[in-house]
Amino acid sequence: MFSCNKIGEKNESWDRLFDGKTLTGWYVIGGNATYEVRDGTIVGTSVLNTLNTFLCSDKFYDDFILEIEYKVDSNINSGIQIRSNSIDSYKQGKVHGYQIEIDPSERAWSGGIYDEGRRGWLYSLNGNPEAQKAFKKNKWNKYRIEAIGDTIKTWINDVPAAYLIDNMTHTGFIGLQVHGIGNDKKKEGKEVAWRNIKIITKDMDRYKKSILLDPKLIKETYY
Repeated sequence: MFSCNKIGEKNESWDRLFDGKTLTGWYVIGGNATYEVRDGTIVGTSVLNTLNTFLCSDKFYDDFILEIEYKVDSNINSGIQIRSNSIDSYKQGKVHGYQIEIDPSERAWSGGIYDEGRRGWLYSLNGNPEAQKAFKKNKWNKYRIEAIGDTIKTWINDVPAAYLIDNMTHTGFIGLQVHGIGNDKKKEGKEVAWRNIKIITKDMDRYKKSILLDPKLIKETYY
């Protein structure tokens, strides 16, 4: 479904964001969901009556190619934050920015792009049934996310999912979300896990992929 411009993504091209043993390089913002390292994965666990919780990289990233694997309980929602921020002057530090949705519900919008804490849905998977079918319930899934300039492209299990052009935010942290569950005891203690988190921040023209989707342009400009 897509062609590739890359000249081999050798191991030395990637930087690992998770060492498989500790949460060094990450910190928690928001609610009280818990994060731990278990068997080489980061595991987030839902907690009653708390806000959305985010495990955030301590470095900011602007242009990059990110790959990450995840597995989520079918009862809860999650997402991968990119170019996201938390500043006191905006809604008392509320996390805001682009989120690549993890959606195990029947809606099946995993890989779509949501603007957390700001504008809401920017790119759903309505009209992309192949991407909707690509999500594997209760199994490991893989995202590829390319954020280069004003363009954000996503793939789920190598299937093109979203193609957005928007210039609202150009830099920020990467975050792993455990969504709030309110007082729903059926969702208490449910888990989402992440592994093999790696990023390319140099020579992206060598590694970026073309994508056979029509781009969605957000017409507002923010310069």
